[in-house]
Amino acid sequence: MLSALFFYLFAAILVGAAFMVIAAKNPVHAVLFLILAFFNAAGLFVLLGAEFLAMILVVVYVGAVMVLFLFVVMMLDVDFAVLRAGFLKYLPIGATIGLLLLVELILILGAWVTAPEITAQAPTPPPDDIGNTEALGLILYTRYVYLFEAAGLILLVAMIGAIVLTLHHKRDVKRQKIGLQVQRTRAESVELVEVDSGRGLS
Repeated sequence: MLSALFFYLFAAILVGAAFMVIAAKNPVHAVLFLILAFFNAAGLFVLLGAEFLAMILVVVYVGAVMVLFLFVVMMLDVDFAVLRAGFLKYLPIGATIGLLLLVELILILGAWVTAPEITAQAPTPPPDDIGNTEALGLILYTRYVYLFEAAGLILLVAMIGAIVLTLHHKRDVKRQKIGLQVQRTRAESVELVEVDSGRGLS
């Protein structure tokens, strides 16, 4: 009874915080609501017995990623009006993707309700003498080690692509060109001028 009460409490706060992430006009408030959503999702993981995932969600996402997002949003002068200008342009694509996700969720829930025997085909849980963290490590680094490494490579490529797309150079800003500086000779860099006494440079 107590676990069900905590489940509905965490789930209700999670859904409300997730809605406020997309409804909040202030980006700083949206990030704070996202942190609240992550905390409640971690509580749900604890109720499910996945304490390792709950710890990772709090330490990695809340402690690092979301705090980084918060500092970036607060420190950078981001013009959100320009970012929202192309919303209607990409609305059909976003609506199509959202519709596909909705259809997939309906199919999954429908199969779960109409064919309950599918749940019997789930893999057997690990023995009780093995902890959640140890069981997860054994699965990732034995059975799914190649897929785990492939996911790491995909994330690396995505990170490099994000850096390339967001790295904009302003035309009116002078930048250092190392190659041209190294190629300069002494004749191009130093000029000896004989100055007459009392006349100075013209």
